[in-house]
Amino acid sequence: MPIPQMTDGERIEALSHLPGWDLHIDKTAITRKFAFRDFGEAFAFMTRVALLAEKMDHHPEWSNVYNRVEITLTTHDAGGLSARDVTMAKAIDRIA
Repeated sequence: MPIPQMTDGERIEALSHLPGWDLHIDKTAITRKFAFRDFGEAFAFMTRVALLAEKMDHHPEWSNVYNRVEITLTTHDAGGLSARDVTMAKAIDRIA
């Protein structure tokens, strides 16, 4: 069964419950930047998110520079933002 892309209204509603997450200009993804005390703390966070991603079978696009981690969530199978991304963002926020 195809994964539906979120409507404009659904995106607005979802983002109202995701402080710190920003909608891409093309409305196909959300991004959040995290900052930690040092590289070890950033890497530990990424490890926890990686385990979560495997469990959820939903993998983020991300980058890491020293103590900073930037995560982008989109659902390629939906061609943009889906409820899976919102669920993943909430889970990531709980880890952070």
